[in-house]
Amino acid sequence: MSQPEKIPGPDHPITIEKGKARIVVTVAGQIVADSHDTMTLQESTYPAVHYIPRKDVNMSLLERTAHSTHCPYKGDAAYYSIPIGGERSANAIWSYEDPYEPAEPIKGYLAFYPDRVDSIEEKPGK
Repeated sequence: MSQPEKIPGPDHPITIEKGKARIVVTVAGQIVADSHDTMTLQESTYPAVHYIPRKDVNMSLLERTAHSTHCPYKGDAAYYSIPIGGERSANAIWSYEDPYEPAEPIKGYLAFYPDRVDSIEEKPGK
């Protein structure tokens, strides 16, 4: 059963831009992600979200879960937990692995819930 796709527009805008800052994500004293090559997604009135390419994430610290969600504007999201963060870091990361066309720039990138990691720091750009 296919979920309906919605197109971003004036009532629900989505913009995706190359990130301007270095983003560093830590959990349990370890750097989980460190990237200068992020994408920043701004959706409607929600806070901006930094998406980090897999090449800049320590994937050995992550564990894929069976959890998934659907966004009518972006598609289906897969989830990862960060076991070193304990229960708090369950399903802490999501990724659109096959997004709808408007979200194509974030395909395969990872985003982190701020309340499920120790920190998501924006550092000065390159």
